[in-house]
Amino acid sequence: MKSEPAPVNGRMRAAIRPGMTVDVVLKRDQRTGKRTRGVVAELLTNSSFHPHGIKVRLRDGQVGRVQMIIG
Repeated sequence: MKSEPAPVNGRMRAAIRPGMTVDVVLKRDQRTGKRTRGVVAELLTNSSFHPHGIKVRLRDGQVGRVQMIIG
């Protein structure tokens, strides 16, 4: 029986690279926590750790904080 790898959270900058598929929470969705899936184009947070998630720009131009790394 093959198991899926455990999801990784997006609070560590070193774990996130352009081209990865991630779930982010957009600024407008912070109150609801609604997640948007996309592919990382650019990392916007300079610090190595952020408690709310590393801020990224997705390929479609949307900006949000990474909640989970999908692949």
